[in-house]
Amino acid sequence: MSGGVRRVAVTGLGVVSPWGSDVDDFFARLLSGESAIRHFRTDDGHLSMSMPAVHCPEFDPAREVGRASAAMDRSAQMSFAASSQAWRQAGLPIPEQPDRGAAVYWGTALAGTLTYEQGYREMLLKGRERVPPLSLILGMNNAAASHLAIHFKLGGPCLTYTIACASAAAAIGEAWQAIRDGRCRVALTGGADSPMSLAVVRAWEALRVLAPVGERGAEAACRPFSRDRAGLVLAEGAAALVLEDWAHARARGATILAELAGYGCSCDASHLVKPSADGQYDAMQQALATAGVAAADIDYLNAHGTATREGDPIEIEAVRRLYGDHAVRLAVSATKSMHGHLMGATGATEALICVQALRHHAIPPTAHLDDLEPACEGVEHIRRPGVERRLRACMSNSFAFGGSNSVMVFRQPAAD
Repeated sequence: MSGGVRRVAVTGLGVVSPWGSDVDDFFARLLSGESAIRHFRTDDGHLSMSMPAVHCPEFDPAREVGRASAAMDRSAQMSFAASSQAWRQAGLPIPEQPDRGAAVYWGTALAGTLTYEQGYREMLLKGRERVPPLSLILGMNNAAASHLAIHFKLGGPCLTYTIACASAAAAIGEAWQAIRDGRCRVALTGGADSPMSLAVVRAWEALRVLAPVGERGAEAACRPFSRDRAGLVLAEGAAALVLEDWAHARARGATILAELAGYGCSCDASHLVKPSADGQYDAMQQALATAGVAAADIDYLNAHGTATREGDPIEIEAVRRLYGDHAVRLAVSATKSMHGHLMGATGATEALICVQALRHHAIPPTAHLDDLEPACEGVEHIRRPGVERRLRACMSNSFAFGGSNSVMVFRQPAAD
């Protein structure tokens, strides 16, 4: 495929969430300010953990994925379930032969963690000499993307992005670039993670950035931008988007949910864990420039907002610098306060939320934000549920350890 710059349409959405696998219900819960964070406990007789977390107890792989995929790592099962929803909504067929103009761009930070940990337990705790023979194949980072390409017959690029918490946002952004450049006409994109392994939890605990249950209980453990914020909350889940060349979507009569109009990426190139307002500013500025919109055209920003002591003020500093006088009128919320931090799936989940916000002209709040951190002032923080507002364009921020920044701009699907 070749030609000039193409517009990119969003034609399908899918999600695996703690409330089930329904995009509209997921968004409605967030609009109402409902928190999915619970006190998560596990104990298998050898190892245990207890912390605020977001788990997906209603996710049944046998029902949503089928017995043929039962051996997949949990993150790959979630990838498949969310992608199947998105593909159905897009109304695309599954061809008999691989479609070389259709691609997979997938994101994950911790794919295969549960598969590998189970293998280690078999060896170290049960004394077995071998792990299951497919452990390596099922646990590799690109397993989910490969499963998706095989099932949906996507014969174009099949790429996996692993840049910590910006993984899915980068995957979606790179899919957008591929369609814009004419390298494919359809892309199945998004991300998934299921980080509830003891090794991962202990590693996060060692960094001292996980929120405790606290006096307000597990449901209120994640409090972005709050003066008393105490850290992030781990979550599992998946989200998927179908992106299409605009002309291709229109020609086949697809319903266009939103336009992915801009994307920016940068690296702080300064520190492995401390974020930089300069790097975040650059990624946001690129997203505006590629979308061809001004800062004043953005009505809602879904912030990265993880509720860490350093991260939240730095993000707001970058936002204030970029948006200038418009910052005080920019609606901002951090939905991780309700759905937690899905690691590599976060960017896809929050991109889906932005599309839903545009479709419903409604903004989910930052839950539990009762006492605003002074360093986070200067924007319009959405704190109450059910805020309705005419939205033209939204920005979604994803920032990661390692200094990777990925930012997307979505807008209403205006006529050609």
